[in-house]
Amino acid sequence: MVNYIWLGMILTGILVAAWNGNIEAVTRAAMEGANMAVKTSLGLIAIISFWLGIMRLAEEAGLVRVLARLVAPLTSRLFPEIPREHPAMGAIIMNISANLLGLGNAATPMGLIAMQEMQKLNSGDNKTATDSMCTFLALNTSCITLIPTTIIGIRVMHGSNDPTAIVGATILATAFGMTVAVIADRILRYVNRLRPR
Repeated sequence: MVNYIWLGMILTGILVAAWNGNIEAVTRAAMEGANMAVKTSLGLIAIISFWLGIMRLAEEAGLVRVLARLVAPLTSRLFPEIPREHPAMGAIIMNISANLLGLGNAATPMGLIAMQEMQKLNSGDNKTATDSMCTFLALNTSCITLIPTTIIGIRVMHGSNDPTAIVGATILATAFGMTVAVIADRILRYVNRLRPR
């Protein structure tokens, strides 16, 4: 559906430009947009590579294990079906760490690994997500972001006078979003258990 909306917007823009005799503006805008997209992508590669390297160093230095112990009480309450030492728990913690740093692209591989590991624990229908999978999905898509590195990087690339001005608002918005997601997950778990099988 979204593809149809985008196609409609593009075609409408081209038709309006042609109607007004300004079709060269469409070509110019397309070229400028493509040029900006390439520059932004190259800049983001540097930022993401840097933070992925930092995360890899943290993993090798054992900081991930320390972080896992620190958040173990929280993760064991959020994911009671997953044993503490299971690989899924490590992948979940790495995913949350990447999201805390605002690295959604870096969080995705860890999220996929976490889902694969949780699927191994799925003793029921393999086509139905477990409660832990649903909780993880809610947490992954709404995780609090303490350092929005990707957004800060984009703001730096585009010449912002104060690229870190969004940090406070980001923390507040993502904390609120994560709280709502976790509460909704708990409510829906409870409702699902009450539903007759």
